[in-house]
Amino acid sequence: MPWKNDQVSEIETEKIIELARNQLSCQGDFVELGCYKGDTSLLLAEVLKGTEKKLWIYDSFEGLPEKSEADESALGRNFKGGELYVTKREVKERFLRAGLSVPVIKKAWFSELTGKDLPEEVALAFLDGDFYESIRDSLKLVESKMAEGGIIVVHDYQNPALPGVAKAVEEWAREQKKTIKTYQSMAIINN
Repeated sequence: MPWKNDQVSEIETEKIIELARNQLSCQGDFVELGCYKGDTSLLLAEVLKGTEKKLWIYDSFEGLPEKSEADESALGRNFKGGELYVTKREVKERFLRAGLSVPVIKKAWFSELTGKDLPEEVALAFLDGDFYESIRDSLKLVESKMAEGGIIVVHDYQNPALPGVAKAVEEWAREQKKTIKTYQSMAIINN
């Protein structure tokens, strides 16, 4: 692997790879909402190499949106609107340098996406939107597309600097009557 995943810990990286490999037998493609530089996207693409499954990634490519009240935290002062900016071209070039197939890449705020922007079925959804509204919108977007046996992984669920993530996940899980499992900072939800 010619890159390092700077967005998640090494132990989380191993868990993401394990989860992704387990989902290869499930119907549907992989999606990632919130790719930043594409670190996790590259991991998922590596797992998908040689399969017929596709990777679909979505990002504003304008950095973080503005925070809502649900996102306020003294620990999260550094997370501001416009921060974590990267271009779509930079992400695409990382795939080319790594010798991996370039995924379907869609530039949009998650609130602008509809079910038509996603594959018919999703085996694995990796959500890394950092803020309440982004995670809420991502969950609503993927919920009807999840294949039987599919999983949703939400990054930063247990990150005290990003309290909006947990709030969005817990509200959605309550509404959908879903059980949340945790691993390090991630929430894992089985369909």
